[in-house]
Amino acid sequence: MNAADNIDPGDFALRAGAFAELHAGQATQAWIANVHARVVTLQTGAGPLPVTVHDGQTGDGWICSPRTTYADCAGEEAERYLPRALAPLGRMLPGLLGNVIACAGLDRAASINNWLLSTNLYPALDLVALPELLDEAVARWPRHGLWFRSLNACDTPNWLIALRERGCLPVATRQVYLYDRFAALSARHGNLRHDLAMLRKTPLRHAANDSIGDADYLRIAELYALLYIEKYSRANPIYGEDFLRAWHRAGLLEFEGFRQADGRLSAVVGLFRQADIATAPIVGYDTHQPRRAGLYRLATACAYRRCMERGWRLNFSAGAASFKRLRGGQPAIEYSMVFACHLPRRTRAALRMLSAATCRIGAPLLRRFAL
Repeated sequence: MNAADNIDPGDFALRAGAFAELHAGQATQAWIANVHARVVTLQTGAGPLPVTVHDGQTGDGWICSPRTTYADCAGEEAERYLPRALAPLGRMLPGLLGNVIACAGLDRAASINNWLLSTNLYPALDLVALPELLDEAVARWPRHGLWFRSLNACDTPNWLIALRERGCLPVATRQVYLYDRFAALSARHGNLRHDLAMLRKTPLRHAANDSIGDADYLRIAELYALLYIEKYSRANPIYGEDFLRAWHRAGLLEFEGFRQADGRLSAVVGLFRQADIATAPIVGYDTHQPRRAGLYRLATACAYRRCMERGWRLNFSAGAASFKRLRGGQPAIEYSMVFACHLPRRTRAALRMLSAATCRIGAPLLRRFAL
């Protein structure tokens, strides 16, 4: 499948315009506490592509900072998931890559089609004049590498090929989980069927998208932070209630979840969609509740059911790998493609090292240990 080619041009342009109206020229930190990048756009036949321009600030979220992605996050993941025998490699390699990235200036990144989310969805390639796009980006950001995040061989193979042909190098990032044809998946995977049944049986009150209001946005930010910041990593984007409110009102995020008897949300998922493919950048639940409450399963099942009802594909990003495999998720290595032909020799050498390390060591480890 090639999901990008199935994204309706008008649909993509509408959402890109809504994003630009919210973020272009605005201070990003007011929306996301740990992101300092500037947001601008590049005009294309698909609409205005969002671009985040990161100048190398330390401690920024991984969605804009290569150093955070390939040093800080990679080190956390290695410590959490790799077997003890590989622990020395897991500690050494991310630290080495972090130093290389910082010293070579590779953390100065202009990320094209970056929607400030963990997973970016791409327009059809034939609507984007790629040579002209790269030329304009080099002219505007001559000291920054040009990064195209969130690419994989299932959804965006033509983007991978075209960018490589233009001189970009692949940098493996993580392993994501893709879903298609949910009716068939539910017939084959008992865990998925059971989770969908939970949606009908739970005593919690269902909260549909149109029931989400002003009283809920702070709670959604809290639930997201309990899972993605406190449980997983502070390198994940720290979304504030203003971001969630603005994106919901603009139609960029669609929420669904469940409430306690007092009306407070206890589980929520937020879907971002382009035509018939969705991703879930917002998932959260009250981690203080007992596990038997099944709140994470309820939140993710909302995404499964919504995609099944609408015939959408789902890129469920990375993390909770075993959980997603048991429900039919198909693993795919996600890459960033990076253009650095205009940068100094030491930066190009650092990129070649990063590409080799992530593709020849990182990606095989992700596959081997089903991360």
